[in-house]
Amino acid sequence: MWRPPERIPYTPSPGRWPSAAEAAASRLFSPVRIGVLTLRQRTWVPAMVPWRGSADGFVTEDVLDWYERFARGRPGAIVVEATGIRDIPSGPLLRIGHDRFLPGLRELARVVREASEGETRLLIQIIDFLTIRRRPDPLRYFREFLAITPRHRHAYGRQDAPEADIRAWLASRPREQICKILDRRELESLDYGYRERVTDTHLEPILALPSQLPALFADAARRARECGFDGVELHYAHAYTMASFLSQRNERADDYGGEAPNRARLPLEVFAQVRKTVGDDYVVGCRFLAEECIDGGSTLDDATYFAGAFARAGMDFLSLSRGGKFDDARQPKVGEAAYPYTGRSGYECMPSYYSDARGPFGRNLEATARIRAALRGQQLSTPIVAAGGIHSFEQAEALLAQDKADIAGLARQALADPDWFTKVARGRGDEVRLCLYTNYCEVLDQRHRQVTCELWDRERLDEPGVKRSTDGKRRLTPPLWEPAHSHAQSIPSPSDRHP
Repeated sequence: MWRPPERIPYTPSPGRWPSAAEAAASRLFSPVRIGVLTLRQRTWVPAMVPWRGSADGFVTEDVLDWYERFARGRPGAIVVEATGIRDIPSGPLLRIGHDRFLPGLRELARVVREASEGETRLLIQIIDFLTIRRRPDPLRYFREFLAITPRHRHAYGRQDAPEADIRAWLASRPREQICKILDRRELESLDYGYRERVTDTHLEPILALPSQLPALFADAARRARECGFDGVELHYAHAYTMASFLSQRNERADDYGGEAPNRARLPLEVFAQVRKTVGDDYVVGCRFLAEECIDGGSTLDDATYFAGAFARAGMDFLSLSRGGKFDDARQPKVGEAAYPYTGRSGYECMPSYYSDARGPFGRNLEATARIRAALRGQQLSTPIVAAGGIHSFEQAEALLAQDKADIAGLARQALADPDWFTKVARGRGDEVRLCLYTNYCEVLDQRHRQVTCELWDRERLDEPGVKRSTDGKRRLTPPLWEPAHSHAQSIPSPSDRHP
């Protein structure tokens, strides 16, 4: 993964933890409305892919265990991992593109409700993504994958030559000659693996995306409602289809590329179809980027425009992220696929404790605050979810008290300690297992291995009922919190307060 050249080491500093009474009086533990829902507190666990689904996209016992463990901590809301809207093979990612996935998803919603005793709201993030293939062995690329064109035949010197001869000749060329023969996309497919883009409008499926995606997203949202989820989060962020339509790099020549209003057209059409399908009495929001953090990518000005358009269209919340693009990803090894969190934009999305003078904590918060301020200046009150290196009560409370956001999202910190929310609410913050931001979890994600945290995945491995990773070396969920009786305190309820 890319690192800032300064490589300044940082240590998370939680500051002072609140007493139970201070937590109960705080803005963080006060209710907030998102559409028709009221969250009991302004805490949010953003979507994280833990690689627990079955090979064909079904909810497994490991998936249920994962979300049950988060629900025991009782955050205001949990967003289930990116879940595919198409009924196509996509490995152990959850899918919602067919009714056969509904029993497992329905059970997931039930498990979270039961584990949190109804206190935690559950949303599901729904996503579309385009084809990406692994970086090929060069010999195989020339032998099987490269489409031979008249340009390649011209380079060979014989238009009527057998294709096999041309392929063998190309495979034997030195690198400097290959760079002159292959075009930019062919060279990229050789060096990184083939990847579709929303600008590949010479491909009929790509050209047809605007006519197909609204219905696919709407059907997925309908299924989510039928399963008992409290709402859906449209995935418009990072390296995937909808984010690519929003990107400044989207230069489609039809009505869905170029200027910002055209780039926002499909995301707005998707939302409109989703809203029409699930109705006004169901929560629908989106996650998108405050900045793409790539050369020629979308900026804060673009994001501010999109936020206004989404809010005016009636989205119930806006969740802000940053970076995480394929465009600057590190070259993968042969046999592996490009991973969109290995370049500078990936670092901006998931910075580690080695950083620059700006530091790793809250890198997206000022951009988020500016977007929120712009909305409020337009008399738009859509709640804003901020995330990115939030780990302490003081940090989260200041974010809300200073009107930089309406909800605080804790991803890696919640992974390090799913009980963060209960511990802080009970005045037990000194027992929080504080995330170190080493990105141990991110490395596991990159390798498509079951995601765990180094702070707990070797603890009490012989405890009865502990389920282990496929390699047998790690536990899959954190040990249950066992608070010391001498510090036991009741939790003041904020249920009588109003947002």
